[in-house]
Amino acid sequence: MNEDRKVLALEVWHSLLGKPEMRGTAPEQYEELLRLAEDYWRQGVIDRDERRGLVIAATERYARSVDNGRHV
Repeated sequence: MNEDRKVLALEVWHSLLGKPEMRGTAPEQYEELLRLAEDYWRQGVIDRDERRGLVIAATERYARSVDNGRHV
């Protein structure tokens, strides 16, 4: 059951990452991605290394968005 929950949680997270226009500005999306990663880790859905990977991916996406002028 925990594996199913993990798969679903990561699908939600990656869906948000893949569609930056879904949730407001780049900073708002970045905060949401970080919040979800932290929530998943605290709930035991993902481990510390997986959380770190999500944070890195979110940070890289945010940096690209800012470089492309999407930060407003």
